[in-house]
Amino acid sequence: MKMKMFIVAALALFSLSATAQRTERVIDRVDQRTVQELDHQEVTKKFNSHWFLNLQGGAQYTLGEAKFKKLISPNVQAAIGYQFSPVFGMRLQANGWQSRGGWAADVLPRDYKFKYVAPGLDFMFNLSNLLCGWNPDRVFNVTAFLGGGANIAWDNGEVNTIANDVKGQLGNYELEYVWDGTKVRPFGRGGLQLGFRLSDAVQFLLEANANILSDKYNSKKAGNADWYFNGLAGFRINLSKTYKTETHDIYRDVVVYDTIWKDVIIDDGDGNDIRIDPIRRDVFFQRAKTNIEDTEVSKIKDIADYMNKYPQAKVNIVGYADVQTGNAKINARLAQQRADVVVKALIDEYGISADRITYDSKGDTVQPFAENDLNRVSICIANVD
Repeated sequence: MKMKMFIVAALALFSLSATAQRTERVIDRVDQRTVQELDHQEVTKKFNSHWFLNLQGGAQYTLGEAKFKKLISPNVQAAIGYQFSPVFGMRLQANGWQSRGGWAADVLPRDYKFKYVAPGLDFMFNLSNLLCGWNPDRVFNVTAFLGGGANIAWDNGEVNTIANDVKGQLGNYELEYVWDGTKVRPFGRGGLQLGFRLSDAVQFLLEANANILSDKYNSKKAGNADWYFNGLAGFRINLSKTYKTETHDIYRDVVVYDTIWKDVIIDDGDGNDIRIDPIRRDVFFQRAKTNIEDTEVSKIKDIADYMNKYPQAKVNIVGYADVQTGNAKINARLAQQRADVVVKALIDEYGISADRITYDSKGDTVQPFAENDLNRVSICIANVD
């Protein structure tokens, strides 16, 4: 009888000890975390390459020996161009109307005029944007240009008549390069253009350019190159938008407090507490992608190993997308697919039961990280519940 009572007592004591080893107490842990909230929207302007049209008129001074006012003639210029970047552009232009010539000999000072048109190509460099940075709202811009083309001249009858009238009377001023008909000569040019912004589409232009040709341009032999200079005023009309606007959401970090997980404490029966810590793994994705990179596979395995070690554990998976890529609709789909692909990997590759997995997606409405690229992520938190 005594032996039976001893055995019963021993069994009871063992049972109590075993019960103590399985005793668990759950402690809620309230953690601090940082989330991002939309603070404001910022609108920025980005350069847009565009076509433009120039229409200008003014006066030309053809270098010669007559009085200054005798060598002034009317001039017009039209151009179509393309602005490739804030600094560099090109224009195809045609300049022309009238050039003049003359000499100031003691005997029979004369002057004359003829017509021309000079199509050419100019390479243009916006010095204001080069030195001070691009600013679409800048009121005043300085542009330098360098180019060349073909000068096509005709209607040179006045100097031919003069040459016949005074032949043999001018000595060293003999008109040795008199020409008739139509002559085509190459020219080079350079100059500066001042632009005053009137609107996004229109600038008022002031331009000065210098043009160099062969000595035979003005019919008079001088032993050096011939020059003419143009002073022009007019307008530049942009044929398309010079910039496009982009809206960026600016976020601020906000500290919030929330119960993210629960710690489970197990009594080992000897008065020692064993803490089962939760596990968190962040599975990152490439921009606009939902496939799991090779570098991220080990993170999913860590979650699966934890789930297998603690059969009572559950995992929550939340997918995200970064706000600076795509739009809200695209990002909602990306975030959902990023969560789904992690869930599928846990079930199909590691045999985790679907009823132990919860999942959600936030699109780009929540940005868990301050660094934009890190928000292409599925955040996985597993803990014993």
